[in-house]
Amino acid sequence: MTTTDAPQAAPPPTGKRRIGDVVFAGLARSSGLLILLILAGVAAFLIVQAWPSLAANTQNFLTTQEWEANVREDPAFGIAALAFGTVLAATIALVMATPVAIGIALFIVYYAPRRLASLLGYMVDLLAAIPSVVYGLWGIGFLAPQLVPVFESISRYLGWIPLFAGPPSPSGRTLLTASVALAVMILPIITAMSRDVFQQVPQGHREAALAMGATRWEMIRLAVLPFGKSGIVGGAMLGMGRALGETMAVAMILSPSLSISWNVLQSGNQTIAGHIALQYPEATGYGVSALIAAGLVLFAITLIVNMAARYVVARGNKEA
Repeated sequence: MTTTDAPQAAPPPTGKRRIGDVVFAGLARSSGLLILLILAGVAAFLIVQAWPSLAANTQNFLTTQEWEANVREDPAFGIAALAFGTVLAATIALVMATPVAIGIALFIVYYAPRRLASLLGYMVDLLAAIPSVVYGLWGIGFLAPQLVPVFESISRYLGWIPLFAGPPSPSGRTLLTASVALAVMILPIITAMSRDVFQQVPQGHREAALAMGATRWEMIRLAVLPFGKSGIVGGAMLGMGRALGETMAVAMILSPSLSISWNVLQSGNQTIAGHIALQYPEATGYGVSALIAAGLVLFAITLIVNMAARYVVARGNKEA
């Protein structure tokens, strides 16, 4: 039999689409639209519920630090101090957690023996399963008292930096303590994403670097980290989104206060989520609507952070 006589494969059907393809495409499209509808519904709910207090507010909502909303007329409240504390706490937590998470991920993927790597990966993932109230109890009962002498040393030697100007709080219930707890809470998120992206580095890139005489650290610096840069940034931004919205741990650790202060060793800052958790049970009058307005700001900040993360990841994938 010649080549021309060989049986030819049947062409794919070009007529009707199979019922399974139609159903699956419809379900996938509906799922995507459902996410958009839920997001729009949450935003609409927050705007509608927050509008009465925003319309009656006698102060500038974005620049005022005070919070006098539990009244039935002429409320005066603002989000400035809460938004400042939220962003500052999440940023400090991100700065502390990201290098540690990258180091853990690199050790698990490229240095640890297989059994130890599996155990460490399990232990890191276990941190994500611990309830936030447990972190709050750990922070207020153990971490805060243990950090008091550390804060005193930091204030003594680094007090010339506005962040560490003294005197430190004797209770240890400061923004820096809350940031340490947040850093531990977001560690599994950043570590998991970094570990996954490090495992996807092409073996040819790593072998080429080693064949040219690079050490293991030089191979990681030249081949692994550039390849995983977008994944690391994306994981860090997702971790920051978790830190921005954390409620119970922060509410339990921080002392209730409303002020804008760069000094993270003193009591005085509060976050939006923590303030909502503490104020909601006693909210009256315009109080509930004002807290929903604060939640709207937190929703916007979290949305912006996640959109920025998606942009960075997409840009990194294009450059790669």
